[in-house]
Amino acid sequence: MSVYINDLATFLPNQPISNDQMEGVLGLVNQLPSRTRRIILRNNKIKDRYYAIDPETGLSTHSNAELSAAAVRNLQPYDDFSLEDIQCLCCGTSSPDQILPGHAPMVHGELGGSNCEVLSASGVCAAGMSALKYAWMNVALGLSENAVATGSELASSFLHARMCGEVDPDKAEQLKSQPSLSFEADFLRWMLSDGAGAAFLSNTPSTRGISLRIDWIDLISYANEMETCMYAGADKLADGTIRGWREHASIADTIANSTFLIKQDVKLLNEEVVTVAIERALARIVAKYDLNAETIDWFLPHYSSDYFRDDLHRRMGKIGFAIPTERWFTNLSSKGNTGSASIYIMLEELFHSGQLKKGEKLLCFIPESGRFSMCYMLLTVC
Repeated sequence: MSVYINDLATFLPNQPISNDQMEGVLGLVNQLPSRTRRIILRNNKIKDRYYAIDPETGLSTHSNAELSAAAVRNLQPYDDFSLEDIQCLCCGTSSPDQILPGHAPMVHGELGGSNCEVLSASGVCAAGMSALKYAWMNVALGLSENAVATGSELASSFLHARMCGEVDPDKAEQLKSQPSLSFEADFLRWMLSDGAGAAFLSNTPSTRGISLRIDWIDLISYANEMETCMYAGADKLADGTIRGWREHASIADTIANSTFLIKQDVKLLNEEVVTVAIERALARIVAKYDLNAETIDWFLPHYSSDYFRDDLHRRMGKIGFAIPTERWFTNLSSKGNTGSASIYIMLEELFHSGQLKKGEKLLCFIPESGRFSMCYMLLTVC
């Protein structure tokens, strides 16, 4: 059974925050301005982003569940749509508000509406796509007539100065010649931001505008071969294994070791992420679905920083699947890197832009460096 995305919506909290405003909202570490912020922003090319933080008080203005629920409420797939109509709710995030319960029941609780099936998808950037894939399969199998999928992040809860330790001066100096260090825990606060997106899926296309037919969603993990690369609530040991936060002698030790902060193995990221994403995952996808780059009208890549853009383009050419950059669509510079919400936020802007034409093909790319999961999705405009 064909499944269609009949509407997309987003919720970005508060007002956009410019590069010059960031530190005023996130706070100063040790009451000193960051030596590294401008270098990192020059490389990632993000100009505006959104935080669920009151700039005056530094307190949170929204929970992750509230961000997700707000995005769902902004959906309007048909004129008399109501939250009561949702039959299946699937929610993905890497930053839930609590360990238990799952994220989806908390979003459902915020929304109200009627009883429905819910699914929580965890992970990093691919969590939003895991939620979307479950929603797609649920409708395709005829188990539900419709489903709503969300991706959301409350990254700012990790980024505020009160959560961050002092930056190593030597590492800050190295950043000038090694831009990849931007992805270490000390510097990720200039990379990530908050937001949520939602998609309404149905077994019938829209009667009042365009729809996006889901042709396929392919999500594959390389964790059987790769070490952990991005993590939170754990420490990475010298042998490459992960020690969870509960293995510390006390909760005080856990906090002292900054175990709860988001961290990245920068060396592993730099060496492997583009190779796995393109030369392994995309090459596999091209062969599996007999794809031709000339038939792709829009390429929507979720990359965390513009730092990766040129290498992605070069590697795609290397495997014979070059898509000219004028057919790429991203809003990273204006909406920020919102992790599992990013692909929803990109699709929503393009969906409502008036640029899509019937029959066009959209190839979406969502990498996850957590332990190297790669997702590709093909959509057709109807």
